[in-house]
Amino acid sequence: MKDAMTPTPANLRHLLSDATTRLRAAGIEAPQREARLLAAHAAGTDLAGLLRIDTLPPADHATFMQILQRRLHHEPMAHITGHTGFWSLDVAVSPATLIPRADTETLVEAVLDHLPDRNAPLRVLDIGTGTGCLLLAVLTEYPQATGIGTDINPDAARLATRNAARNGLAARCDMLCCNWADGITGPFDLILSNPPYIPHADLKGLMPEVVRHEPARALDGGADGLVAYRALAAILPGLLAPGGIAVLELGIGQDHSVPALMHEGGLRILEIRPDLGKIGRALVMKK
Repeated sequence: MKDAMTPTPANLRHLLSDATTRLRAAGIEAPQREARLLAAHAAGTDLAGLLRIDTLPPADHATFMQILQRRLHHEPMAHITGHTGFWSLDVAVSPATLIPRADTETLVEAVLDHLPDRNAPLRVLDIGTGTGCLLLAVLTEYPQATGIGTDINPDAARLATRNAARNGLAARCDMLCCNWADGITGPFDLILSNPPYIPHADLKGLMPEVVRHEPARALDGGADGLVAYRALAAILPGLLAPGGIAVLELGIGQDHSVPALMHEGGLRILEIRPDLGKIGRALVMKK
């Protein structure tokens, strides 16, 4: 007789139906899609491959039940799978960094419009690089460009280094552990940053996935959400090359306060580009 705890084969349709119900009850958005993503990960396939599966074998069934419990406790899907997509890249993630968001791709779109020469030998700096996703996305679009990513967290810098190798870009960039751009010598044709910008009092109101699992240091923008921008306003003019641009991510409602800070620091605003939600997201500037 089998032990009651021994994993058994499971009908995938029934498994997905039950998981969807449980995920919906836990307040997970798009529960049906999330259930399918979990099943695909457990089965070692993708959503298309999942269509060819009727039954999960015992080992995959056990894995699915384990990772379903993690998702029910609001652990981010990217942490469960260990990676996520950004731009044209697949990047590894960890609790040391923010999970790349689609909104941040707005910065890459802005760069492409303001620097139209794809063969330009750009020198790029990404301040607070996290997973390295912004810098690496730009390098894929500009094959002659080179770059430096900085992060105060050594675990983040190591992760960004791995992501550069993962995407075949290690020869064109260095990921360094430092505070902002300490010890970095310009000039740079392009400076990128997605800094911490959530006002401290607002952190507790963020989604459980964010509050429980993403690093507060990468989110907390101080009392007014502007601490990081003040630091950037002080250093960007000295790092930008003549004709170079800086592109920063903005938080909700910061499309007036941050440009004012940057203008006071000696930068000229070229554009505030909205994301798909019509929120001013990418601030483009030059000296």
